[in-house]
Amino acid sequence: MTALPRLLSAVAALALSASQAIAFDTRAEAAFVMDQTTGTVLMAKNADDALPPASMSKLMTLYLAFEAVRDGRMRMEEELRVSQHAMNYGGSTLFLKAGERVSVEDLLRGIIVLSGNDACAVIAEALSPDGTEAGFARLMTQRAQQLGMTSSVFKNSNGWPANGHVMSMRDLSLLARHLIEDFPEYYPMFAQEEFLFDQKESQNRYNRNPLLGLGIGADGLKTGHTQEAGYGLVGSAKQGERRVIFAITGLSTAKARAEESESIVNWAFRQFAEKTVVTKGTEVARADVWLGSDDSVGLVADKDLSLLLPRATPGGLKAEVVYTGPVEAPIRAGQQLAELIISPEGLEETRVPLFAASAVEAGGFMDRIMIVSKHLIARVQDQPGESM
Repeated sequence: MTALPRLLSAVAALALSASQAIAFDTRAEAAFVMDQTTGTVLMAKNADDALPPASMSKLMTLYLAFEAVRDGRMRMEEELRVSQHAMNYGGSTLFLKAGERVSVEDLLRGIIVLSGNDACAVIAEALSPDGTEAGFARLMTQRAQQLGMTSSVFKNSNGWPANGHVMSMRDLSLLARHLIEDFPEYYPMFAQEEFLFDQKESQNRYNRNPLLGLGIGADGLKTGHTQEAGYGLVGSAKQGERRVIFAITGLSTAKARAEESESIVNWAFRQFAEKTVVTKGTEVARADVWLGSDDSVGLVADKDLSLLLPRATPGGLKAEVVYTGPVEAPIRAGQQLAELIISPEGLEETRVPLFAASAVEAGGFMDRIMIVSKHLIARVQDQPGESM
């Protein structure tokens, strides 16, 4: 009978050059900040709490509208009729009148730039399975779940206060990322600073996003405010090849929202930079081999890995290679054997699969005898009082 070693979860600590994350102490009740280019989460504060999203939930109505235009169920130049229900909405509106007809494009710009509650309702009734805003809200919830937004439930199309109408900051950031990546042809609409829908109703014509026009690369997406939710913003900015997406809520004033949003954007771009941590094909560590022609095998990644890491405060980047070993031969080249776990301080960990750099054949008969013999001798020496 061949004696086998005890299988252990082997952990090899690696020293990788990195820095300590500089924490951002946000005043927001809940916040989520991510680097869209790398997917790195830079900050998460109460990010999964289901909270009233106010007008930020209009982004879900826009997503479904863009889908409908893209697949031909609705056309930009098509004119939709305004219902009495849509007209009855207060708050931010386009001052639509029941019975008038408005183009889809004007309605979408009215939602994005002017935060029109009435415009949302018109779109909702046009796309609803049963012709009602409530039916469209159910569709919003279903589609949100399909997109991975697990903390979102909608009761209307525009974020008007309603019991159970909730979203998390993580969900809002995920939705923003989908809007940016799925609809690049429509996303420039979010950077529009002014939209005069009706010359006679000019008091509502400016985008409330406080970041637009500051010269920091901001180009979206949506503000929100109700007494229950406080002041919030789903924002995005691009500088060079990097894009940052964030969502905040629970600020006490519009001024606090503007200051906090600008500070978050500046922090995200100034304190972090993308760095290559692992290069494809470069040996990261070695795994012990059992009963093979070699007693170890190199471990490599199958692609380059770049992470967003802090620029300042030099320090160590915690990284571990984890595998169950020793690995019994034969081993084929490219076989997945281990996982590299990288844990930048203050940021979420990243897991990277590692593969055998080369094949390791099973040892010959004499090789296997020698390996087993050495193992048994080592066992006896480690435990001299144990009877065999």
